[in-house]
Amino acid sequence: MSENGTNSRIFATRVAAALNEELGKTSAHVKIVAAWTGANERTVKNWFAGHYGPSGDHLVTLIKHCDAVLMAVLSMAGRENLLMSAKIEDLERRLAELIDLVRRR
Repeated sequence: MSENGTNSRIFATRVAAALNEELGKTSAHVKIVAAWTGANERTVKNWFAGHYGPSGDHLVTLIKHCDAVLMAVLSMAGRENLLMSAKIEDLERRLAELIDLVRRR
């Protein structure tokens, strides 16, 4: 397999892992992603299975909705600094939500 083919397989596998991590536990995961992206359900099932990955506008739309896909793409791009910033931002948001819940009691 060519290097590009190997990279495509790695990309598809990493996106599949991210999608399954964030949405794979729901019974409607395929329908949710199809609604987000406008892709047909068969295509989305192939993304979840890692047969191939989303391209272009579908990938951007997934990143808008799925933090795990964003993290996978940043990691594959070697942008760990942005990955860390995104994780810190997420932790700050979650902490603020928790503080808000505690204060309401």
